Amino acid sequence: MLYFEDFSEGQILDLGTCSLSEDQIVAFARQFDPQPFHVDAQAAAASHFGGIVASGWHTCAMLMRQMVDNLLLKSACHGSPGVDEIRWRVPVRPGDVLRTQMKVIQTTPSRSRPDRGVVRCQYEAWNQNGECVVTMEALSMFGRRPPQPTSD
Repeated sequence: MLYFEDFSEGQILDLGTCSLSEDQIVAFARQFDPQPFHVDAQAAAASHFGGIVASGWHTCAMLMRQMVDNLLLKSACHGSPGVDEIRWRVPVRPGDVLRTQMKVIQTTPSRSRPDRGVVRCQYEAWNQNGECVVTMEALSMFGRRPPQPTSD
């Protein structure tokens, strides 16, 4: 279990890899972002993308899944007050394998709630060609390590 005290500025955590198939990209886009270059192979081929690409929101959802599976479920996470910045750098295409990581930018103990602290992080994902596809800066709240019982 990771607590607020386990994070330090400059620390980098590997959040694993994931991949996207064309079927996954199209299914997500049909429900949430049905622009032609996400859902229609012919329209996508004629677009400036030259083929089907994932919605940026799908890319963020995949990043979130990596965060949950490889960090948040293994920590005393208390949620997040928000995301400050998202940048979609390179389109994500069917078959891409994304590698994600988190870099701790700042840790701040809460003044109003001494049982937790806020960790500002930079998240990044790269495709199999080493191209950065997305960056995101976000805040997360983590519980402080519980006091250890003393033996009297």
